[in-house]
Amino acid sequence: MAYQPSRSPFAPAQQDSFYQNSRNGLRGYGLSNQPIPLSNKVNGYFEKDRTLPLYKDKPYFQPRRTGPRRRWRPFFALLGVCSLVFLLYYNFYLPSWTGSRSNDKGVELWRWAQTLEDEKASSDTSDWAERREKVRDAFIVSWEGYEKNAWGYDQYRPVSNVNQEVTSGGLGWMIVDSLDTLMIMNLTSKVHRARQWISTSLRYDQDRDVNTFETSIRMLGGLLSAHYLSTQFPDLAPLNDDDVGAAGEDLYIEKAADLADRLLGAFESPSGIPWSNVNLNTSAGVPVHFDEGATSISEAGSVQLEFKYLAKLTGEAEYWKIVENVMKLVDYQLPQDGLVRSTIHPDSGSFKGDSISLGSKADSYYEYLIKQYLQTSQQEPIYKEMWDEALKGIRKHLVTFTKNAQLMVIGERPQGLEKELLPRMDHLVCFMPGTIALGATGGRSLSEARKSSDWSQQREEEILMSRELMKTCWAMHKRTATGLASEISYFTLDSEPVMMGDKYPALATNPKQGSKPEALKGISKSLETQNDGSESWREDIEIHRNDRHNLQRPETIESLFYMYRITGDDMYRQWGWEIFKSFVKHTAVVEKKSVSRIPTPTNKEPIFRIKGFTSLGNADAIPPYRRDNMESFWMAETLKYFYLLFSDRDFISLEDHVFNTEAHPFPRFKPSGDLKTGWERKPRQ
Repeated sequence: MAYQPSRSPFAPAQQDSFYQNSRNGLRGYGLSNQPIPLSNKVNGYFEKDRTLPLYKDKPYFQPRRTGPRRRWRPFFALLGVCSLVFLLYYNFYLPSWTGSRSNDKGVELWRWAQTLEDEKASSDTSDWAERREKVRDAFIVSWEGYEKNAWGYDQYRPVSNVNQEVTSGGLGWMIVDSLDTLMIMNLTSKVHRARQWISTSLRYDQDRDVNTFETSIRMLGGLLSAHYLSTQFPDLAPLNDDDVGAAGEDLYIEKAADLADRLLGAFESPSGIPWSNVNLNTSAGVPVHFDEGATSISEAGSVQLEFKYLAKLTGEAEYWKIVENVMKLVDYQLPQDGLVRSTIHPDSGSFKGDSISLGSKADSYYEYLIKQYLQTSQQEPIYKEMWDEALKGIRKHLVTFTKNAQLMVIGERPQGLEKELLPRMDHLVCFMPGTIALGATGGRSLSEARKSSDWSQQREEEILMSRELMKTCWAMHKRTATGLASEISYFTLDSEPVMMGDKYPALATNPKQGSKPEALKGISKSLETQNDGSESWREDIEIHRNDRHNLQRPETIESLFYMYRITGDDMYRQWGWEIFKSFVKHTAVVEKKSVSRIPTPTNKEPIFRIKGFTSLGNADAIPPYRRDNMESFWMAETLKYFYLLFSDRDFISLEDHVFNTEAHPFPRFKPSGDLKTGWERKPRQ
């Protein structure tokens, strides 16, 4: 996923005011909005004179008594009321805070967190359904904290509960991005409230600049995924409003189409490459104020899944063609060995700069090559060809090995392919192990894929490569004091870096011929963990002072999810469980309550509860420094992938679905009519 460091959905020029203005911001305000036909486009979509929805309490007024009064009745009535209140307090309210018969997930989760130090991980005795419920509890706590303290806002500070937004109304980043997670976790009442907010308060005619890419993957992707799950999985958080023929059946798709129409203006550049930002009200593309106005390659090449699925749903081929054209323009730059530069300019359609990496600004471009091929049921082989070519280039130019443990690393070439390799990996790059395995098997289990006629030596080696990279990402987590990976890690190499082309020349230059299946086995040494932290592999990983933060990113969990589902190896579940426990131990925001079973000043019992989770300023210290910010992808991706990792393999299966780079599941389909590739690659040498 190609996130900018702060993952703000707003344009850079707007971020200063977004984070620094005063506190008197407005929450998302309601505009009554009934579903409208899809043919109605941007103009006139919202009526300007609509009013706030009306919510009224209905107090009960006791009728006046007209008969004779008896003096003793009030006394006994008061005594009865007091007794009833005490019983209710003692048996229901108080236990909810003390933990016995508790309905407060925050209290339950905090009490469970106190037992983590003594828990012994064992693949033989693991109850994955129970562990999945712990993930669900963490999500509920996160969601309810946002719901209570920041509902309608696009930013949530779980430590201070202070929001500094000054906007004309929330755009629903948190709500829409997390909507399909609510559905997958079967949280019906919470889906109902989120849907109500979307129906009455979500509006896109606001005069603000947003990032085209972020808005596409989070907002458009979230709405499309919610539409799919609500219509095709009726047992997941069922609502009558979603039923076929109901008045609100098309709510999500109507909102998605309106948003997409506004985003199309970003593609109206001289070349067809989208501007990084777009004004939602005017639908005008807005260039960034750095990189000479260039767009990152991930921003240009990672909106295809969303617009193509929308085209399939609506029959509007324009959505398909406009993003398909971007892929053609990128490929017509003839990137060397399939490796693209990190930026491309909307004016000229040409690459800018020399940097080659799989980290920030580039990662999801590669992810969407293989996923476009899978989304269209392998009907667009051009993207499989581009993926294979890029993976070959990665092996040849970017893959190297650390000095001590021979950990496999995907480095960077900041000054171009002919210049020096930088041994650095963003945590973002940890999407690669799972994506490589997905590309090798197409989402099938490894045992089934190996039986198929299209299985090859190349695919076998890709599985081995994905295993080695997964081990490196696991090491990045184990390297820190908290067990949570830093944003960026550097690696110690030999004085002359050992490249894959040096170690395995046939594999790097001609993977179809490759080496024997055993060639890559045991490349890296086992990652033994000791209490004194003296393992030699730790010396291979260096964390710089400015890179120690952890933003609750999902990439490692995403790859563990793919690796478990594809290989069936329970080890990946165990690694995921260890990381989840680290998140609970070190990113939980705990608040203290004092209650008393018998309310007297001398009988107090301190009660603690987890009220949310936050990102870390330093993941390599205990206690860690906390940043007081929860990104929307914590609920939309990280916790979702944990939940799916601990679920049965056929739940939202990889064979039938493809996840966008924000973890929103879409169905695979066969394109037809005008929905097709429509371009051919230029000849290569």
